[in-house]
Amino acid sequence: QVQLVESGGGLVQVGGSLTLSCVVSGQTIDGYSMAWFRQITGEERKFVAGDSWNGQHTQYSESVEGRFTITRNNTVNTVYLQMNNLKPEDTALYFCALISTRWTPRRTSEAAYKYWGQGTQVTVSS
Repeated sequence: QVQLVESGGGLVQVGGSLTLSCVVSGQTIDGYSMAWFRQITGEERKFVAGDSWNGQHTQYSESVEGRFTITRNNTVNTVYLQMNNLKPEDTALYFCALISTRWTPRRTSEAAYKYWGQGTQVTVSS
């Protein structure tokens, strides 16, 4: 059974930083693109950041470009999201996702991802 468990969320002040982690169990992440999405209450879940199956290529939403960084460590089957210069509009429930098919390039669409974590809340106070 594949499971994704996010951690690292919390309350932070404007301009602060947080690092989210997503540990995957049940299968390797090597060869699988992964992504982070976020959902603000009452809104749709939206793509934030994604990496390619080899971790060499990344993509970010316009709203976080230059502030967030997605990385991975295949040895410990974990993907990270480093978030810097946080803003109140970054407040959301953050989810990590594992793409359905191996060797598939990153996608920004939810439909491309088969496995999801339960989410970790990030709250940025002004």
